[in-house]
Amino acid sequence: MQDITLMKFVGMNPIVVHGGGPEINHLLDRLDIKSEFVSGLRVTDKNTMEVVEMVLGGKVNKQIVSNLNAFGGLAVGISGKDGQLIQARPIPNSEYLGFVGEVEQVNPQVLETLIDNGYIPVISPLGADQAGNSYNINADLAAAAIAVAVQASKLVLLTDVPGLLRDPQDPDSLIQVLPLSDIPGYLNSGVISGGMIPKIACCQQAVLAGVDSTHIIDG
Repeated sequence: MQDITLMKFVGMNPIVVHGGGPEINHLLDRLDIKSEFVSGLRVTDKNTMEVVEMVLGGKVNKQIVSNLNAFGGLAVGISGKDGQLIQARPIPNSEYLGFVGEVEQVNPQVLETLIDNGYIPVISPLGADQAGNSYNINADLAAAAIAVAVQASKLVLLTDVPGLLRDPQDPDSLIQVLPLSDIPGYLNSGVISGGMIPKIACCQQAVLAGVDSTHIIDG
């Protein structure tokens, strides 16, 4: 939180996009709603979607906003539904997943307004379709799409692993720089696997669409 606030003070314009999987799991357990995952994606029926909105748009979002404000920043929390920031659609073949979405279009105008007036936008990765249906969107995918839309200089994925390792058992095997041309080979050899696959895909998508560089950082 201090680093993000410092970025704003020295003239950068950070935009925060957050997830909240563990907090969602915790509340679903308390409400006795079963959590189910397919290929790493949360099956999101109507009841689960209500919990997702409560946790992401309410609890987690406002905790981050409060912490940034406590360090002297001016943070404003919004969801992808505000100002039609994220127009969403169901992910392909989503009949078993319910309200799991992907980004169809980003409207950066609301972010530009906040940034121009000195605020740090804090975004929960929710979106809505033209009929007003809400969708749960992977936070990394939402961040990549927003980075492209605002023509960001950098996309930083803050996670809880060291980054991309040549050998998952050896923390010293961290790959410091990954050119786009190396990605297919690492995928085929299994170096890029599991949860790192969507993160690398987000970085690849962002760079190909004009973001100067992307980073996966151990928080």
